[in-house]
Amino acid sequence: MRRIATVLAAAGIALVAAAGPAWAHVKVEPESAAKGSDAVLAFVVPNEKDSQTTTQVVVQFPTDHPIAEALIEPIPGWTGVATQFTVTTPIQTDAGPVTSAVKQVTWTATGKGIAVGGFQEFRVSVGLPDDADSLAFPTIQTYSDGSKVNWIQVSPAGGPEPDNPEPVLTLTNAESGTGSTTPAATSTVKKSDVDNAKSLALVAVIVGVLGLLAGVGGIAMGRRKAT
Repeated sequence: MRRIATVLAAAGIALVAAAGPAWAHVKVEPESAAKGSDAVLAFVVPNEKDSQTTTQVVVQFPTDHPIAEALIEPIPGWTGVATQFTVTTPIQTDAGPVTSAVKQVTWTATGKGIAVGGFQEFRVSVGLPDDADSLAFPTIQTYSDGSKVNWIQVSPAGGPEPDNPEPVLTLTNAESGTGSTTPAATSTVKKSDVDNAKSLALVAVIVGVLGLLAGVGGIAMGRRKAT
């Protein structure tokens, strides 16, 4: 029993160790969104160092499929600033074409920042492009000692994940239409079936009436015999 417990404990430690680095990655949530939709993206940033806090997070936005605007959710103890750049091809928006897009969003701690062993979600509201299958958001994380972690490595398709992968948002095709696409059911009942059903119903009524008359007659005969 002790040997089994030791093996199970070792396996549990191995699982935690394997899951730890995956959890510690900077990532974007949700992991996927519809093309051309309005979405709220949360960049989840964990603090990986044992003795330092995270004091700044810079999220770089895609320039090949630009995003016109990013509305930043206020966070107590942090300031958020979006930097724009000029695009060569105007971006079509609900308010008309625009010639600037988001280059990056920088969050800077005004207090202690992300504590040791903690994490923070940084949210923005954006309008997503409809001409891409995925969007990458390279992220630079700065600690209180001035050191940086660059989450900028590209994950190869079908290959192992790098040590510091960049957050990637997968874009999916929007659903077509909002109503049900199920065709209306068509009736396959024939006229002969309806006629047969009517005939059966009529026979059932006649049988019922005859049964009722027979019952009444039986009661009457019973009374006569008694008399």
